Amino acid sequence: MIEFVKHRLPNGMVVLIHRDSQTPMAVTNLVYNAGSKYDPPEMTGMAHLFEHMMFGGSKNAGDFDIPQQLAGGENNAYTNSDITNYYQILPGENLETALWLESDRMGHLDLKTKVFATQKAIVLEEYKETCLNEPYGDVWHYLHDLCYKSYPYRWPTIGMTPAHIESITLDELKKFYRRYYHPANAVLAITGNVDIDQTLKMVEKWFLDLKPSDLELPIFKPEEEQREKRGKKIKGLVPHHAVYMAFHIPNKLNTRFPAIDLLSDLLGLGRSCWLNEVLVEEKEIFSSVDAYVNGSNDTGLFIIEGRLNPGFTAEEGEASIVEVLNKTKNQRISERELRKLQNTFLTSHAFSSLSSLHKAMNLSQYENLGNANLLNTEVEEYQSVTPENIRSEAELIFREENCSVVWYSPASPG
Repeated sequence: MIEFVKHRLPNGMVVLIHRDSQTPMAVTNLVYNAGSKYDPPEMTGMAHLFEHMMFGGSKNAGDFDIPQQLAGGENNAYTNSDITNYYQILPGENLETALWLESDRMGHLDLKTKVFATQKAIVLEEYKETCLNEPYGDVWHYLHDLCYKSYPYRWPTIGMTPAHIESITLDELKKFYRRYYHPANAVLAITGNVDIDQTLKMVEKWFLDLKPSDLELPIFKPEEEQREKRGKKIKGLVPHHAVYMAFHIPNKLNTRFPAIDLLSDLLGLGRSCWLNEVLVEEKEIFSSVDAYVNGSNDTGLFIIEGRLNPGFTAEEGEASIVEVLNKTKNQRISERELRKLQNTFLTSHAFSSLSSLHKAMNLSQYENLGNANLLNTEVEEYQSVTPENIRSEAELIFREENCSVVWYSPASPG
């Protein structure tokens, strides 16, 4: 049980504080509803680019990293489809430094032309390294575009094309900042060796005067149900054939999600998982194969990916995966196997509860979903899953008309 205090400031910012006297450190984790789904469709990659801009200096902190490092801390951030997440770790007695830095860039970010040009160049180089020059690096562009025809999960976080990033202007970034980076669109979690009352006073000192935006968040029309199999064949500079399959699933708040998550573990977690045992160890069709869920705020994906051994094509790999998926639809797992999956989840959950950073991230992200206390109730939900629940989910999810596939092949025989 993670005990925490929740407080909402008059400007709309939600604050969650958890005290842990067993550590000398403190963590701040600030989540904004500012993921890539909010990118303008013709300027995808904006949310990720703006994440970089947040480290370019603010009105009272010309360099974000220097005061943070002088306080003995470290920081980082990431962007996904739904949110942008910023965290700081530093000694508990220096917590106020972190709050000052976060409030200053929330309310007074210095969006300079020089910083903008530098960060845009960095993001474009990152795009080249991770998408254009890395084998299979562009697969998510194809797979997401197959799975989503209207919903803005259609593009990857880094952007649809380098041209979209190039087209982003500083004025557009300023508009993005005004709309999404304000207290009413943020959740701040603080964990570690902190006094709750004193911490709340510090939060009010640094954030209370910041104003919410008068610009509303966009409302997206739900993606229509997929009714036919979708596929795309890709040839590229890759060493082996590979297959990527995606199936639509409900979001993380759906009551079905725990069974779906355990189903992904059954298929893809560890050497004893069904996909690895059959397709890597026994039949030696794949060199590696994995299964996982992305747990999006909105409708998510159940993804299976694998790289083939020489002599096998991507289409043959897909057919062999389908055989294993049919097994999960037709054969209930044993109670013993289910308990193993549940115990693995419980162990992972327990370890994440030992880390102040993980606790801060989980609290803020669950609150962003709607209720931070879900962190405390999800264990019971996973324990209540039955073998029939898992078999039933396999039957619901692994339907041909619910499937999108990318078959990736070497550009030349090899």
